[in-house]
Amino acid sequence: MSTELDNLYQEIILDHYKNPHHKGLRDPFESEVHHVNPTCGDEVTLRVHLADGPSGAMVQDVSYDSVGCSISQASASVMADLVIGKPVDEAMSIHQTFLELMQGKGQVEPDEDVLEDGIAFAGVAKFPARVKCALLSWMAWKDATTQARSDTAPAVTDVVGENR
Repeated sequence: MSTELDNLYQEIILDHYKNPHHKGLRDPFESEVHHVNPTCGDEVTLRVHLADGPSGAMVQDVSYDSVGCSISQASASVMADLVIGKPVDEAMSIHQTFLELMQGKGQVEPDEDVLEDGIAFAGVAKFPARVKCALLSWMAWKDATTQARSDTAPAVTDVVGENR
């Protein structure tokens, strides 16, 4: 990756960190989860609100409260931007694309059409300790969304430990 591109990606991450989108817990919601990255102390409490759409369940809202490094904070902001307003199945596909980027050890070419500002995290994938930071909110979102879609899921869960 070029130095200019690295600088651009750093600017995107810092902008989302300093000016987070969708931050602050909001009602209504169907599910709330709390995830912690024990290796660095990053935490996120995340709520998901789903609504019926023309093609099934839609991600109506994602709200969160988080503490942690700039990467985990910015990633939560980017994630919320990418999934709100999308059908759940499409949002899960975006999640999978981001997960593949993060697990690619810097060898996966990011798809800007799918990930938009999420491509800024391509360089993070080269640093295994930071991948967990970038994935924290994404895994919390997937967990909360899965629970919200389940009729038997508890409304609130607390997960501490490794990202799943």
